[in-house]
Amino acid sequence: MVRKVREAVIERLKDGNGKVLAKVLAEAEGLNGKGRLFNHFVLEPGASIGYHMHEGETEWFYFLSGKGKYVDNDTEMEIGPGDVCETPDKNSHSIENIGDEPLEFIALILHS
Repeated sequence: MVRKVREAVIERLKDGNGKVLAKVLAEAEGLNGKGRLFNHFVLEPGASIGYHMHEGETEWFYFLSGKGKYVDNDTEMEIGPGDVCETPDKNSHSIENIGDEPLEFIALILHS
């Protein structure tokens, strides 16, 4: 099946900064009860997804382009193309674009 990707611009996602472009690759209904999100995100320079916790689910990220800061609980690390990060159940994270170009990544959230 081929379909159009739904796009949404979200301001201050999870109390972060700036605007985030979310391209919905699959709706929760399409994840067969196993997850709630499969998106392609674009953060403009200076934009971020605020620090938040995941409960009852795990989130994975695959970074496609740009330069970012990923906070995993109390650990900060720089991320870029080809990096994969995981936020397990009952853990917290945030993502910030610290580069001069858009930070693009794929995110998948599955139930624990």
